[in-house]
Amino acid sequence: MTRPILPGATIGIVGGGQLGRMTGMAARAMGYDVHILDPDPRCCARAIASRTVTAPYDDERALVDFAEQVHVITIEIEQVSTAALAAAARVAPVHPRPEAIHTVQDRARQKTWLAANGFPVGDFRVVASEPECADAVAALAPCIVKSSMGGYDGRGQRRVSDRLGGAEAWRAIGAPMCVVERWVHVEAELSVLAVRSTTGEARVLPPSLNHHDHGILTWSVSPAPVDDRRARDAQALGAAIAKALGVVGLLAVELFVTTDGRLLVNETAPRPHNTFHQTERGSETSQFEQLVRAICGLPLGGTGAVTPTAIHNLLGDCWRDGGAPDFAAAWAMPGVRVHLYGKGDARPGRKMGHLSAVAHSSEAARDLVRAAYAAAVTRRHAP
Repeated sequence: MTRPILPGATIGIVGGGQLGRMTGMAARAMGYDVHILDPDPRCCARAIASRTVTAPYDDERALVDFAEQVHVITIEIEQVSTAALAAAARVAPVHPRPEAIHTVQDRARQKTWLAANGFPVGDFRVVASEPECADAVAALAPCIVKSSMGGYDGRGQRRVSDRLGGAEAWRAIGAPMCVVERWVHVEAELSVLAVRSTTGEARVLPPSLNHHDHGILTWSVSPAPVDDRRARDAQALGAAIAKALGVVGLLAVELFVTTDGRLLVNETAPRPHNTFHQTERGSETSQFEQLVRAICGLPLGGTGAVTPTAIHNLLGDCWRDGGAPDFAAAWAMPGVRVHLYGKGDARPGRKMGHLSAVAHSSEAARDLVRAAYAAAVTRRHAP
């Protein structure tokens, strides 16, 4: 049996954004020390770490040195050199394993793997040149062209409907490889979160229902207000993908429910996920604590919903013209909390924090958190 890594040990997190910060806060509450590696010397997770290493994610020497100071390593961002992670794994356990990260960190590789393993995905083509992109768009239109690497939160994507648009999208995105996906008529967007431990124990959280604007998550609510059969199908799909990838830790699976009743995989992420931030308040065990339990070989926590909960993202746009949201207006609403990530530069589109709300139903929680957001943003403090 795998020996558990007990409190008092040090967890290394590669990535110092809000996901690393929240994972580190959960680890600290459980009695672990936390080290962070991030290329940004001002990363927001620095505030909760006893040691922060400033280095690029492809700096193999830095990753190895980092591994020598911790008992286990996990990630909060998948755009990390898997060669550097593999080198670190020779010193300390790395979860998820670099091979799994390699499969999912590239959209083309991920989509191809999902299709090859029989998981339901929409029609797509991988393209590596402008003519290939134009031809793929002509065959699949209307569709969306996505950069194969990076490009999250709506970046590196273009919706197009003809060959000329495909050529323009290729030039605008400027990536060496893209994925062209046929546009899917969506009834709802769901996500599930699979948790797998070093011990082999596995669980899947109930689905979240999500709403995006311009490719960025706006709000999410859990449990998703869907029928039991749809929820079970979504959870089974997430569990199967995580098992096939051999993930230890977390695997978020974003799903489309199409207007003709199909369940299609959009994307996966081997880390904590924005659509499960509400687990900090509404679940028996938060996604961040689950991650710590999984990589340390502790028994996994319960996945049941304690109460319906919703979140609403706070983007840098809310701080426009030098002003700031009136968070007192949100705090004044019973059941609402404000979660800020400690980021200094409030750029448009940058995730600066989120609001959460609990209520007697998923729909009520969603309505409450949206009302709290409207109140905070409308009653802004002047610069």
